[in-house]
Amino acid sequence: MISVTSCGPTRYEPIRNVYRPAAPITQGSHKVRPGETLYAIAWRYNWDHEQLARANGISSPYRIYPGQILSLENKVPGGVRQSTQSSAGSKGKSSSRYKKPVTHTKPVQEKVANQRHKKVDMSWSWPTKGPVIETFSLGKRVNKGIDLAGKRGEPVFSAADGKVVYSGTGLIGYGNLIIIKHSEVYLSAYAHNSRLLVKEGQTTKAGQKIAEIGSSGANRDKLHFEIRRNGKPVNPLQYLPSR
Repeated sequence: MISVTSCGPTRYEPIRNVYRPAAPITQGSHKVRPGETLYAIAWRYNWDHEQLARANGISSPYRIYPGQILSLENKVPGGVRQSTQSSAGSKGKSSSRYKKPVTHTKPVQEKVANQRHKKVDMSWSWPTKGPVIETFSLGKRVNKGIDLAGKRGEPVFSAADGKVVYSGTGLIGYGNLIIIKHSEVYLSAYAHNSRLLVKEGQTTKAGQKIAEIGSSGANRDKLHFEIRRNGKPVNPLQYLPSR
C-alpha cells in the first residue's frame, strides 16, 4: 500500500498493477521514494510522463528526488500550466480603466500537441520468441499488455530503438521491470524478468537483449509486455508484426 495525500483526510490507494483498471488516478499526491523515476511513477498511476511533469512544473530531463511530493491532480486543461499576469492600477483610479490581460494558452497547447505527435510511425519487433498466452484486455479481466510464454533465462529483446528510463523492482505486480522510451509518444515495458541487463539512461537498439525471462512478481515464467501511447495502454498486437 502507498499513501496518497490530499488536502482532506489521508487516503490510501493500492498500487495499480498489471491486472488492475487502467484509468488514471487524478487525486491526491505521491511522495517520491529512493530509486523512483518520473516515468515509473507516471506508469504506476497510468499518467503520461510529460503530463505529470507539466502538472508539477518539472522540465526535461525530469529529475526528481526522494521526499519530493508530486501532485496527481490535473487541474490545468491539457496538463499545460497557464501563466497569468496582473495589472495594478494607480491609487485612486478606477479599475474599470484596466483590461484583464489576455493569456494565449491555445497556441501553447497546440504546439505541445503537435510536438507530441511527431515521428509517431515506427517499427516494432517481438520482444521474445514465445507464443502469446494472454491477450490485451481492458474489460472485466484487465491486462494492460500481452503475456508471452518462455523458459527462465531465455532472452528478452528491446521491441524498438529507445532509451531505458526505468530498470528496477519498484512497481508491485511487475517484478523485475524495464521501461524504454522510444519517442515522445511511445513507451514499452518488459516485466517479470529474472535478470535485468540494462540500466537507466542506456540506449537500446531494436532486437538487443535487455533481460532474461523469469517469474518475478508472477506465478510462472513468462514475459509481460506493454506498449503505452501518450501514457495510455494500447494493444501490442496492433503494433507488432504478424508472425
